[in-house]
Amino acid sequence: MTTALAPSAIDAALDAVRAAVRLPAGSRIVAAMSGGVDSTVTAALLARAGYDVVGVTLQLYDHGAAIQKKGACCAGQDIHDARTASDAIGIPHYVLDYESRFKDQVIEEFADAYLRGETPIPCVRCNQTVKFRDLLDVARDLGAVAMATGHYVQRVDDGDGPQLRRAADPAKDQSYFLFATTADQLDYLRFPLGGMSKPQVRAIAAELGLTAADKPDSQDICFVPEGKYHTVIDRLRPQGALPGDIVHMDGRVLGTHEGVTRYTIGQRRGLNIAVGDPLFVTRIDAGKRQVIVGPREALLTTALTLKETNWLGEDGIDAACAAGRPVLARVRSTREPVPGRLTLVDGQVAVALDTHEEGVAPGQACVLYAPEAPDRVLGGGFIATAVRAELAA
Repeated sequence: MTTALAPSAIDAALDAVRAAVRLPAGSRIVAAMSGGVDSTVTAALLARAGYDVVGVTLQLYDHGAAIQKKGACCAGQDIHDARTASDAIGIPHYVLDYESRFKDQVIEEFADAYLRGETPIPCVRCNQTVKFRDLLDVARDLGAVAMATGHYVQRVDDGDGPQLRRAADPAKDQSYFLFATTADQLDYLRFPLGGMSKPQVRAIAAELGLTAADKPDSQDICFVPEGKYHTVIDRLRPQGALPGDIVHMDGRVLGTHEGVTRYTIGQRRGLNIAVGDPLFVTRIDAGKRQVIVGPREALLTTALTLKETNWLGEDGIDAACAAGRPVLARVRSTREPVPGRLTLVDGQVAVALDTHEEGVAPGQACVLYAPEAPDRVLGGGFIATAVRAELAA
């Protein structure tokens, strides 16, 4: 149940929105609307704060097949919910068919990454390409001076250009998934909910009479039915289901598997081998169709290299690497950042960690924060390789 807000709380929320947007009343802003409570409240508060709001929803995958999936986004019932909410708020609303772009730029890449033995993050790819590149172009074509989303991050401008910062609510912070936001994109984007908590947002939705107030949050990957990602990969890349060997780090063949795409670094369950001590997936050799396993300590990582880096700090990432800039490195969305420093390995951006991290997987993101301002996102990249502790010894 949501708790009703006093009028003063609504006024405070509007003040927070104006402070986050920092644009004159009447400015045109495109609100990206997924049909969920966060984007709906974003659009409603912007309109109530006096901005000229245009709602835009992307159809990203087959809405006919997805319409029965609860807690999804950008398909079926969610598009209907976004349209209904726009009517209730009193703003124009457009639905754009981005299904082919989403398939090419997100779903196909998702399948290819697993085929390479990586563990991809499709939500980052979606933000990086479809939402924060293609949709921003649409917003500009509509004459908007900014685009707002319901993400839980903060955009702070101290006069030297906008910075990306973690949300005020640590439990909802989404900065890990937005590390690839470029400086130019950040200049155009706004995140009105970054200073609020989820209970506050739901209470605002209820107070404003929005039907999304009690709508469940999105769960798992939007285009993956029931969390079974291998069903998508098997359809797109059937070669990923070819059998191969499960091999111990010492070279012993311990068993067979039903496809490398069914495994990720750090996995313990589902190996179906019994050798006494617990074993974990430590590496995937997709070319040889081998899943390599070993003890838990073999997962410990001392350093990692990055590809497709994005930098939001000062002086550029090459200068930061040359100077050995201290950073806080976050290698999984569910983990807190750990101390380290930037460096170069064979000309590639790398992070040397002060402490060992466990189960670092290629394809995941490593997001970098500033030790002197731990909520500030400096940038990051996708993990290319991980240096294991036993190899660095």
